[in-house]
Amino acid sequence: MEETEHSNRFAKDNQSTDKVLAIIELLSCSKEPMRLIDISNQLNYNTSTTLRFLNSLERNGYVYKDRETLKYQMTYKLCGLASHISNRTGIVEIASGPMKQLSTNLGECVCLAVEQDYTVVYVHVADGPGQMLRTTQRIGSQAPMHCTGVGKVILSEFPESKIDEMIRLKGLTRYTSNTLVTKEMLLNELQLIRKRGYGYDNEECELGARCIAFPLRDYNGKIIAALSVTGPLGRMTDDFINSCFRTILETVQDISYQLGYHS
Repeated sequence: MEETEHSNRFAKDNQSTDKVLAIIELLSCSKEPMRLIDISNQLNYNTSTTLRFLNSLERNGYVYKDRETLKYQMTYKLCGLASHISNRTGIVEIASGPMKQLSTNLGECVCLAVEQDYTVVYVHVADGPGQMLRTTQRIGSQAPMHCTGVGKVILSEFPESKIDEMIRLKGLTRYTSNTLVTKEMLLNELQLIRKRGYGYDNEECELGARCIAFPLRDYNGKIIAALSVTGPLGRMTDDFINSCFRTILETVQDISYQLGYHS
């Protein structure tokens, strides 16, 4: 009997939490303060339940109620919490654990890269077994955007004007016979990446090396970095990539989720 009552109470608490979060999300996305009745109607809650949660949020400083209009809006308290999280936890701290696990599982190098001045910068690397020496050599190193998997994934979100500027400033240098060296070739590749959600480096930057790369997104859905699994051509075969695709994708989704992205 006690166990049943505890389960029912736990389920009720969960439902209450869901409703509070729904109110927070609704008010956060609203361009204008909202009336109690409008909040209730949009969320399909009764007004007494909505008022109870709004009063709690107001007491704790997350919601402000205008005494003249009786409309509610979010305060900046959540921004303060977000700032604390952002200052404490960077993308490397979030990604390093999952990257290490992925590298161990696959036995290949896993790289995390960001864009800086139209150049790829590797900010973290997790090496597979027997490849530990490469980590210190790769972190902080730079690479072109047009011929790396991570670079092309990041570029896929750029407007054409920024791609033109990158080409003007950096050029489309040929590194191998597979390098994309015209704007048309690059745009076609970026369109394919947008469609399927990931990209490849098929010996475009270095002969004998291949990678598959995925975007990492933040709470705005913006691509802020890219993650790749890299290895020798002999090991990074289509069969190998297909066999571990789901594992890589789940790692990427986990990191993006921790960055605030909910698809």
